[in-house]
Amino acid sequence: MTGPRLIVALDVPGEKQARALAEQLSPALCRLKIGLELYTACGPSLVERLAALGYDVFLDLKFHDIPTTVARACERAAALGAWMMNVHCLGGEAMLQAARAAVDKAAGRRPLLLGVTWLTSSGTDEMAQIGMPGSPDSLVARLAGLASKSGLDGVVCSAHEANTLRAAHGKNFVLVTPGIRPRGAAADDQRRTLTPGEAIAAGANYLVIGRPVTRAPDPRAALEAINTEIGKKGLRTED
Repeated sequence: MTGPRLIVALDVPGEKQARALAEQLSPALCRLKIGLELYTACGPSLVERLAALGYDVFLDLKFHDIPTTVARACERAAALGAWMMNVHCLGGEAMLQAARAAVDKAAGRRPLLLGVTWLTSSGTDEMAQIGMPGSPDSLVARLAGLASKSGLDGVVCSAHEANTLRAAHGKNFVLVTPGIRPRGAAADDQRRTLTPGEAIAAGANYLVIGRPVTRAPDPRAALEAINTEIGKKGLRTED
């Protein structure tokens, strides 16, 4: 795994704003994430257009449906040229295996396939509300194990769980951590957060960062500052 470890979340309402950010940033400094809002507004062609600008695109749609439907959606996503995509581990083993098989059939570069464990905006209270016992840590450990057993490349998890998951699943298991906040930045709606340097030190491969970059007066300067923060800890911006 080589290249930038920072993934900027394009949580903006439309293509105009997304392209403006892409033009201010650089594929040498970051990758880009397209989530539900932007994908719903712009459709699949935006993945192709951003890829044409040289960006690796993380398609963050968290597929969760019956296995056949998820498999077909994964086939379409892979054909768009996404660098990374995800499905929700709560869909269960049959769904995860169907997604794995679908992505493996992709022509050309095969995208990384990750499983979403438990959202960083949620905690023990949200688990209790839907009748799930235990703690987020224990749930994430179980779901990461299911993802690994099903052949996924890794998981999306909180940086707080990265160290444990790295120890459990080895160096080749990809860990992507949202909820990253540079020191002094507002937490916004995230609960389980760490700074970029802390997340990398804990074992994360890639960091998803949104508002601290996209809402900064100078997004590129904010991005470069985060790369510098990682570097100050003696950590490379490449694997």
